[in-house]
Amino acid sequence: MAEGIQKKLQSELEKYQQLQKDVNKSMSARQKLEAQLTENNIVKEELDLLGADNTVYKLVGPVLVMQDLDEAKTTVTKRLEYINGEIQRYENLLKELERKSDQQREVLTSLQQEYQRAQGRSIGKA
Repeated sequence: MAEGIQKKLQSELEKYQQLQKDVNKSMSARQKLEAQLTENNIVKEELDLLGADNTVYKLVGPVLVMQDLDEAKTTVTKRLEYINGEIQRYENLLKELERKSDQQREVLTSLQQEYQRAQGRSIGKA
C-alpha cells in the first residue's frame, strides 16, 4: 500500500519540479524581453529628438547603412508593440504555470499525508 503511494508521490514530485523549471525559464525569457523593451524605449526617445535634417544609420552585419528617419521610427514602434505583446503572453503563461504549480503542490501535500498515514498503519500492524 505505502509503496504504491510512494511511487505516485515520486511521479507527482517530478511533475512539480518540471513545472518549476518551466516557471523559471518563462521568468528568464520575460526578463530578457523587459531589457529589450527598455533598450527600445531609449532608442525611440533618441529618434524623437532628431529632426528631418539628421541622418540615421542602421547596423547591418559589419556595415552601417543609411536609413530614413520615418522608417527607423516605424521599425522601433513595431518592435515595441511586438515586445509588449510577448511580455503580455509570458505574463499569461506565468499565471497559468503558477496556477498549475499550486494545484500540483496541493496534490503533493495530500499524497504526503496519505503516505504518512499508510506508514503509520503498517507500523501499527507490525
